[in-house]
Amino acid sequence: MWRAQTTEVQTDGGENDDHDDEEKMVKQGARVHDETAVQFLVLVLVLALGPLWGAAAAAPQYFALLILGSAAPPGSLKADPSQDGADTISHSLALVQRLEALLLQGNGSDVSLRVETPSADEVKVIPAHALVLALQSNVFEEMLLRRNGSTLVLKESADCAAVFDRFIRYLYCGEISLRLDHATPLHKLAAKYQVLGLQQGITQYMTQNLARDSSAGHVAGWYEYALQVGDATLRDNCLQFMAWNLSSVLQSGEWPGVSSQLLMSLLRRSDLVLQSEMELFAALEAWIVRNEPDGLTAENALRAVRYAMMPPRELFRLQAHSAVLGRYQESVRDLLYMSYQFHSASPMHMAKFFDVNCSLFMPRNYLSPLWGSPWIIGNPSRDDRSTSFQTQLGPSGHDSSKRVTWNAMFSPRWLPVGMRPMYTEAGAMQPTRVEGGRPRIIITPATSSADFAGVNFQKTVLVMAQQQGKVVVRHVYNFHQSTEETGDFLAEADLYRRTSEYLIDSSLFLHIVVKPLYQTLITIKN
Repeated sequence: MWRAQTTEVQTDGGENDDHDDEEKMVKQGARVHDETAVQFLVLVLVLALGPLWGAAAAAPQYFALLILGSAAPPGSLKADPSQDGADTISHSLALVQRLEALLLQGNGSDVSLRVETPSADEVKVIPAHALVLALQSNVFEEMLLRRNGSTLVLKESADCAAVFDRFIRYLYCGEISLRLDHATPLHKLAAKYQVLGLQQGITQYMTQNLARDSSAGHVAGWYEYALQVGDATLRDNCLQFMAWNLSSVLQSGEWPGVSSQLLMSLLRRSDLVLQSEMELFAALEAWIVRNEPDGLTAENALRAVRYAMMPPRELFRLQAHSAVLGRYQESVRDLLYMSYQFHSASPMHMAKFFDVNCSLFMPRNYLSPLWGSPWIIGNPSRDDRSTSFQTQLGPSGHDSSKRVTWNAMFSPRWLPVGMRPMYTEAGAMQPTRVEGGRPRIIITPATSSADFAGVNFQKTVLVMAQQQGKVVVRHVYNFHQSTEETGDFLAEADLYRRTSEYLIDSSLFLHIVVKPLYQTLITIKN
């Protein structure tokens, strides 16, 4: 009896069909693979849960699948270290292919999934197997135990219904092909039906594809979704990516449609990477014109702009030509007044009367040449490098014409003094750079000046990386003089491997920003 049944199944799903099915699985995009698929296959084959759904009817079908698996093409042969001298023959891939064929052909189906959208304009019916669904999802298991018939009616949004067959295929095969526009609905389904492996895999896919090009943009949409479902990891990764690559976000098709919540989250950050504060104001103005927010939202957004970081001539131009600023000028009048005062007096004099530690006087990471310089280091693992560049003394109109020359030194293998090998031989010199060290940058002024009084110069190093064919800011390090202060400068970067994502054409791409932070000198009266 078993021999005849085995022959019948082999005829329905032989080698050619399996090869075709495997080719269908190979599609453009990332793959999420769940090794536990083989484990639940084993459970299926031994009928661990057969009594729940009728062992008598299920046994012949799944036992036939077991016989078919043993008759599959030659698989991999490997030694099993857990067994003395034992080898393992693996046909797990063939079993996954057979299980996919079981889904596609609907053989032995004992439950139908009827997927309906809220408008009921689209209905999908997917023949499935209760045992497989229950093994992969606790939610499905509870639904199956409560069902009254052979059909489960599932209400899904239109975007989730469109990818529901892909989701079910993952439950059978532990593998799925992904596209940017499918990531959110598949993540929704994985979260709803508590398929944790798929949910985590899609989160990882989204995090790794933030830089990928898309016609309408996708990072802001992923952020809003992560905020909605409470995925803190995805939310923070999206927000950080947008903050550190804001210029590209402002120029994308996504920017006009960002929510007011995301807008304010970005405007309040000091680690934004962009060309200038003027670039940010222009984008904010376009957003207000496009979305026409309520008065309070517009006022709060305009008050988050750091007008003191704009040259006086730009402030005059805004007041004369910006329709948005003209409409809400009363809401930001005090900020504009303080900004003009900041530009007309020395920061030291200003600090005696006003709190210059507030965000209005705190620079962001501006890429303009007045604030720093790019630094491209070819073959960075080779030896120490140095460079010099100039910045303005400060953004105040009183200091903007003054220049400061900075010296920067990069060491690829620097060791702190306490970690260097000791030399006991008299007269032996200890090297300042030894093997096994870590990268370090030191930035110091070429000369000292009385103009530095009351100013703390914060140095910021932006580390670029190549992701999805685009150069993006991967890390931001802030320090006073040396990256040793951060403790993790380029800790994860492989500067020796030519294919490292941190190397672009065998070079390390950095951008140094020098930001003057002023100290308040207000005297508090007793």
